[in-house]
Amino acid sequence: MKLIAELNNEKHEVEFNLDGEKIFAKIDGREYELESSDVEPNVFLFKNDNQIHQIYAAPNGIVNVGNNQFDVKIFDPKKLRGSKGSEANADGIAEIKTAMPGKIVRIMVEEGTEVTHGQGVIVVEAMKMQNEMKSPKDGIVKTIKVEEGATVNAGDILVIIE
Repeated sequence: MKLIAELNNEKHEVEFNLDGEKIFAKIDGREYELESSDVEPNVFLFKNDNQIHQIYAAPNGIVNVGNNQFDVKIFDPKKLRGSKGSEANADGIAEIKTAMPGKIVRIMVEEGTEVTHGQGVIVVEAMKMQNEMKSPKDGIVKTIKVEEGATVNAGDILVIIE
């Protein structure tokens, strides 16, 4: 999976692949082989070259690595392609889809709920990591297509917002 990470107003190309407990990552051309485990929700241990790093990733994008704190924004370049900005979809529907197979851990809204851009809507656990999926626009939750505990496949539509 290829992503763009923005850290301190600098963009970095990130690519990663999973093989069991191992993560093969490439960041700005540098390659890493990591072992990962999740200690508790949003807290992860990464082992790289016999060094262990504890990372806390808050749902708001704040990431703590040891005593250092970073504001990280993640973008999927596939979703940015052909996009004319958030105004282009402001009047249409928005579908929240999974990027990879996982399990629905928590549904944070109900059908008919008014949501704002960036508001947490649903939490999906994939690769032993929980990912809070946020509303891509202001609107009303039209349909919730899954239930807590359900298993989902990559690309499945979870929530529709109008």
